[in-house]
Amino acid sequence: MKRASTIFLQAAIVLIGAAVLAGLLWEPHLEGVNANATTLLEIYFDDPFLAYVYLGSVPFFVGLYQTIKILSYVRQNKAFSQASVNALRTIQYCALITAGLIVAGVAYIFIAHRGQDDIAGGVAMGVVTTFACIVIATAAAVFTRLTNKDATTKLS
Repeated sequence: MKRASTIFLQAAIVLIGAAVLAGLLWEPHLEGVNANATTLLEIYFDDPFLAYVYLGSVPFFVGLYQTIKILSYVRQNKAFSQASVNALRTIQYCALITAGLIVAGVAYIFIAHRGQDDIAGGVAMGVVTTFACIVIATAAAVFTRLTNKDATTKLS
């Protein structure tokens, strides 16, 4: 892969991470529970579900960082090294953890707010993002197997 294309992909991943972080920080200002809060302390620390969302986003950002590392390995012609296999495994685990946390969050919304609010939109977003995480985990598992096979044949 050419150097320019890997740098472009790394920049795109950084922009995705920045957009997600901005969304995580801006959304509580718009949310119904926190819309009437007057101080930043009330906005960010009165809602336990918001703390769950912030802690649950950590595996997502770890997965993005590992993706940037893999692209740097590709740029250095070390795509089939053990380090890239380890990074792919980390991406797989982070995607599965993120999917599990999303399912738990959707279950909380479904159980705690059933009949009180319209939860269809939140549940639909949860299903779509869980499916995306499972697709990413599956792709990372396939790439891990392919990379691991190529790394062992190069060593032989």
